[in-house]
Amino acid sequence: MIISRRSAAAVCGLVATLAVGLFPPAAAAADEPTGQPAPKVDLVLDVSGSMRTRDIDGQSRMAAAKQAFNEVLDAVPQEVELGIRTLGANYPGKDTKVGCKDTEQLYPVGPLDRTEAKTAVATLAPTGWTPIGPALLGAAQDLEGDEEATRRIVLITDGEDTCAPLDPCEVAREIAAKGIHLTIDTLGLVPDDKTRRQLTCIAEATGGTFTSVQHTDELSRRVTQLVDRAADPVVTPVATEGAARCADAPTIKPGLYSDREAFSEHRWYRVDVLPGQELRASVSIAADRAVNQDYGVLLRAVTVHGREIVRGSEAGDGRTDVISAGLRYPKPDGDADEDASDDEKPAAETVCLQVSNAFSAPASVKTTPGLPVELTVDLVDAPDAASDVASFGLGHGWWLLGVLALTGLLAGLLWGWISRLRIVWSN
Repeated sequence: MIISRRSAAAVCGLVATLAVGLFPPAAAAADEPTGQPAPKVDLVLDVSGSMRTRDIDGQSRMAAAKQAFNEVLDAVPQEVELGIRTLGANYPGKDTKVGCKDTEQLYPVGPLDRTEAKTAVATLAPTGWTPIGPALLGAAQDLEGDEEATRRIVLITDGEDTCAPLDPCEVAREIAAKGIHLTIDTLGLVPDDKTRRQLTCIAEATGGTFTSVQHTDELSRRVTQLVDRAADPVVTPVATEGAARCADAPTIKPGLYSDREAFSEHRWYRVDVLPGQELRASVSIAADRAVNQDYGVLLRAVTVHGREIVRGSEAGDGRTDVISAGLRYPKPDGDADEDASDDEKPAAETVCLQVSNAFSAPASVKTTPGLPVELTVDLVDAPDAASDVASFGLGHGWWLLGVLALTGLLAGLLWGWISRLRIVWSN
């Protein structure tokens, strides 16, 4: 039995060694001061009683918000200082004066400890009122400080304010009038018309955006976009016009682009990707008018010869304001020689990006001009460490599955051999 335990330990050690060799820990990046004030974001989450409603992907609105928050917190850029404020999280009673003061800072605005922030969000349970106005005032105070820093409030709620006469739209106008360059973006979880109007008013008062959310992934994706926008606030969309085919498409560089696309149209753009670079692209199409249910957006990366490289898509079946899709294409470095001259280095690969939509509209709705399109393109260093999933995923072939299968086979053979020895020696 002693031999058996030692052998089992040896097998575990071998498997662990193989695992460490295959998946080495990523090296921690050193913090480099930029001299610029850190952008600040305060996420304001509605925890009122109505968040118990189960109408988002088969789960409650609160559960969807928690899931989205976990994904958002994982993606927050290192340079962003982030905080979380709640409204309606503590008081379940009927006293208006108490219920309309029910807002508190759950996690202070500052450098993010992801574990601590996730733990704080996990404790929340739908409870009370919807004091949006007081919550916005509290969030503005949370973000006080360096006036040169980018400051953004992201409000996530499923209903209109229940604490009139403190009109949250007027609160937003007062915040804007102070000239402190604070933007409020609003997201409505399955909102009705009154909620939609109120949240749109709040956002427009400060130059922010309103988004209607029907699904968990929509919430996660949109909040992540807004946090990223706080980290890079100077980016403004460049107007461009996609073509009907790749051969005629404009060649675009990393940046943010705007276009308009007719209902059920395909548009093409070209991007040059060098060996050792990774193409990251995302597209958002806004339904700025009434549309029929069942719609979608498709983003494809295709070679100039028409072979599909990778695609991203998203579909919806209800009223939403923005639908997005994204993709990643890491181009292998190959045998490129860093010391080679420019003439000797491998040429860039032209990747064709196809943006398609599957929107339709009732006969009474005008279909011109087309739907607003926002296309983001970025080129970064392609991952070269095994710890980065993008560097060895199935998009690069099946070798990862082969390595994992071989590892499992070796471990199984070793374990079987040890089991046989144990039986022989025990007899």
